[in-house]
Amino acid sequence: MPIEETEVVVVGAGQAGVAMSEHLGAHGVPHIVLERDRIAERWRSERWDSLVANGPAWHDRFPGMEFADVAPDAFASKEQVADYFVAYAEKIGAPVRCGVEVTSVRRHTGRPGFRVETSDGAIDARFVVAATGPFQRPVIPPVVPDGAVPVQIHSSGYRNPEQLPEGAVLVVGAGSSGVQIADELRRSGRRVLLSVGPHDRPPRQYRGRDFCWWLGVLGLWDAHTPPQGAAHVTIAVSGARGGHTVDFRALAATGVELVGMTASYDDGVLRFAPDLADNIAQGDEKYLGLLRAADAYVERNGLDLPEEPAAHVLGPAPDCVTDPRLELDLAGAGITSIVWATGFAADYGWLQVDAFDADGRPDQRRGVSAEPGVYFLGLPWLSRRGSSFIWGVWHDARYVADHITTRRGYLAYGTTESTTDSTTDSATDVTTDRTAATTAARTS
Repeated sequence: MPIEETEVVVVGAGQAGVAMSEHLGAHGVPHIVLERDRIAERWRSERWDSLVANGPAWHDRFPGMEFADVAPDAFASKEQVADYFVAYAEKIGAPVRCGVEVTSVRRHTGRPGFRVETSDGAIDARFVVAATGPFQRPVIPPVVPDGAVPVQIHSSGYRNPEQLPEGAVLVVGAGSSGVQIADELRRSGRRVLLSVGPHDRPPRQYRGRDFCWWLGVLGLWDAHTPPQGAAHVTIAVSGARGGHTVDFRALAATGVELVGMTASYDDGVLRFAPDLADNIAQGDEKYLGLLRAADAYVERNGLDLPEEPAAHVLGPAPDCVTDPRLELDLAGAGITSIVWATGFAADYGWLQVDAFDADGRPDQRRGVSAEPGVYFLGLPWLSRRGSSFIWGVWHDARYVADHITTRRGYLAYGTTESTTDSTTDSATDVTTDRTAATTAARTS
């Protein structure tokens, strides 16, 4: 049976894979997108029931299509986001094959390209794009042994409060997932403790503009490298209940007990680092810093945006911050569940090529890996701060598609193949500029 051949195999049909397909299609590059489940599956089955996008619908989308069923300033539900990508893939005619798992990718010997082994047979490709994104393998730190509490789950396995046994819940991690899950559990009547580490907490809105808009006009989405030590600092922001600023003082006022980072466990007792006040203070300073930058921008540009002095007033720290709990007897406190909102690790076991550094991380620059012909897409800080966000991955995919197109031009030189060597798709540029202008008009 002959081996199927194509120019590019894109692995993954989430936001990164769909964006990649759009740009490859615009360049006329033959490609196949392989997805082991459904398009945007993680939005459907690896998120809690009440999750909504953390950015408003005018911002968290691709340039080529708006949400059909979500108001521009509203926050799409997880099902609406998944449906959006299904509709987008249909709109652009993306050649997605669902239910096909990639089991290995290896470079050919003595000839160009790669052998892609899948659950549906082998494919030979000149290029491979790993578009599986940053949320591949849930990470639960090995702190609390199995059996110490009835239930320990990762946030990707959490669905709703009724899923957990009766009793108190410890939520570990204070990024967007952790704070939203803790808030939902408290509203359901549970006793909740929230373990808070270093974080960034921007205002949901300030002076009538969403924080996504502020990061855009201030140029912060385009930062090319993270601040020193901040590459993996979580962002505490929420679109839940119409969107609101995450405020740990307000969470504490509702009855959520804040504790420091989860440090160690011994004989039924969990211990927390004495870093809670510092973590809250550092998050506050980042919040206030953005407000000050926004104020300066308004004054510098003469914008008519209402002042909001109350946003600068934080109020006193709650008792749980000034006199923090440093240890917790899990059984004595009635803790029956721990939800670990502690992020994810990459899993590239299937990608058996020389594209990784000594620590096993993708060795790449703007998605172009150290292994010629292999690309990465959808990773945090791939090219800028916005790279792992919906709109950011679309722009990164355009760069990768341009790179592939240029390389095809070189490889085709002196052969009968005919490709267009262009690192700039002017039609796409015009569309992007037009969309940006429309967005700016709507939001200013």
